[in-house]
Amino acid sequence: MSDLERRISDIPLDRFRNFCIVAHVDHGKSTLSDRLLELTGTIAPGGNKQILDKLDVERERGITVKAQTCSMLYNYKGQDYLLHLVDTPGHVDFRAEVSRSYASCGGALLLVDASQGIQAQTVANFYLAFAQGLRLVPIVNKIDLPSADAHRALEQMEETFELDPAKAVLVSAKTGLNVEAILPTVIKEVPPPVGDHLKPLKLLLVDSWYSNYKGVILLVRIFDGQIKAGDHISSFATGLRYIVGEVGIMYPNQTPQKSLRAGQVGYVHFNPGMKRSQEAKVGDTYTTVGFEKQVEPLPGFEEPKAMVFVAAFPVDQSDYAHLEDSINQITLNDRSVTLQKESSEALGAGWRLGFLGTLHCSVFEDRLRQEHGASIIITPPTVPFKVIWNDGREETISNPAEFPSQEAGRSGPYIELQEPYVSVTITLPEEYLGKVIELCESNRGEQKELSFFTATQVILKYDLPLAQLVDDFFGKLKSATKGYASLDYEESEWRKSNIIKLQLLVNKEPVDAVARVVHHSQAERLGRQWVTKFREHVDRQMYEVVIQAMAGRRIVARETIKPFRKDVLSKLHASDVSRRRKLLEKQKEGRKKLKAVGNISIDHKAFQGFLAK
Repeated sequence: MSDLERRISDIPLDRFRNFCIVAHVDHGKSTLSDRLLELTGTIAPGGNKQILDKLDVERERGITVKAQTCSMLYNYKGQDYLLHLVDTPGHVDFRAEVSRSYASCGGALLLVDASQGIQAQTVANFYLAFAQGLRLVPIVNKIDLPSADAHRALEQMEETFELDPAKAVLVSAKTGLNVEAILPTVIKEVPPPVGDHLKPLKLLLVDSWYSNYKGVILLVRIFDGQIKAGDHISSFATGLRYIVGEVGIMYPNQTPQKSLRAGQVGYVHFNPGMKRSQEAKVGDTYTTVGFEKQVEPLPGFEEPKAMVFVAAFPVDQSDYAHLEDSINQITLNDRSVTLQKESSEALGAGWRLGFLGTLHCSVFEDRLRQEHGASIIITPPTVPFKVIWNDGREETISNPAEFPSQEAGRSGPYIELQEPYVSVTITLPEEYLGKVIELCESNRGEQKELSFFTATQVILKYDLPLAQLVDDFFGKLKSATKGYASLDYEESEWRKSNIIKLQLLVNKEPVDAVARVVHHSQAERLGRQWVTKFREHVDRQMYEVVIQAMAGRRIVARETIKPFRKDVLSKLHASDVSRRRKLLEKQKEGRKKLKAVGNISIDHKAFQGFLAK
């Protein structure tokens, strides 16, 4: 038995503490995790920064994408405590990760940046934790900054969340100032997990990731009983049985242990390995084979739904197989991406991918490029819409190509079209209020609520169409408020809407890859943008090319690319006008003939240039 195992086996259940760190983007969660790991001796001080951010994308952008976990041993007043820490992502897109992490924890550190104060995600995370009955420990971070105003942050916490400022810990995670005061507070405030290691095994699957050598590795929280290598366990959701190959804790990397018991959070992988990551349903309960009748399964989580759809195509069709492998490998570790095959006449074979949000989509694109060296063309993001047919059927369609045609609407196989709305919470400094309201109104928003939660900070609530939100709404919001506003959203409802399909036609032929479903109020503006942009990428041909944007059955914009022509009048000098006209007419006839037989070929590069951001 290793020294670590001996220390852990001596710790009773009432000295376990499971907690997570939640905060808005960039309030210093991962940096604080580093300090806590150094403090407990789990990692050597001064090593790698943001030790828990394991993906290249995370390090490069300085954001957390996947919730990461780590166990720590801490000696407090002469007694060992086993602490289990979860570092969660701060972005709206990855909210499902946060609510999952809550399930394996008894408390949370609510981190607030002293210079920024409370922001949208802080509010959202607070209510999530509050709903799950977690104990919250308020922490004010970045007090070493010259612009820090810790007093204001504490006031906001008391006014907005009714958290006691006396219990708050003021720290600076970067310099390590006062960080040692956090863990004693956690031990006092966060309740120990409940469980009984003598009962039959009951464990909850919190997360999973894929390893090329071991198959799917599960991150589990054990509620009752214990688990060791060689145990036969079965899943409640799929009914499949497995033999446990190894159990262990994350310390900070995978550290094998003899067994895990009630109250602990650790990893498990099977031997023979679990091959398909679809079998690992997050929120599933497992127990020892033979005890299925005695164990009550735990309530699961709702699977996050894809909100934003894009079509992805390989730049070169010969890379299709390589790209398919790469996409499948990334989706092994990220089950919230949905995948369907699709083909386009202009761009060849590809996929329709569903993501949780626009950031999720760009992170996915980065991972493809960095980890697999694959480059793809991605169409602008679209959102699903709902068709209610005459016979009362409802159908949700995520591909604009399947949009019901306008003629169908006249005689009426469908009654109405609906699009998804989201309720958006924006927190911002009051001086930008006018600009932000203007932005929301121009994006077809409906104001629901406006409240001041301090003298200078405003909370705005709007109902916005999801289609507007994915169209770089966040970027526009950031630039309108010089980066001070923060945004949080959740699904609201489907609403009846006047939406139409906008298509690009080249010489009367539709280009399928570029079609989009838009609100009729924006069709003209978008159509004009499209034709001018597409015109820049198409080369002149031997006869004229007509580029049109069609909304429904109406042409809303048109550009014409003039053909090359030979100067037939160059050989004439001082000739009669009828002679000139004769030559020009002859040329026109030849053009007509050419146009009747010729077919315009538009280079692949034109579409790539057009679809590039």
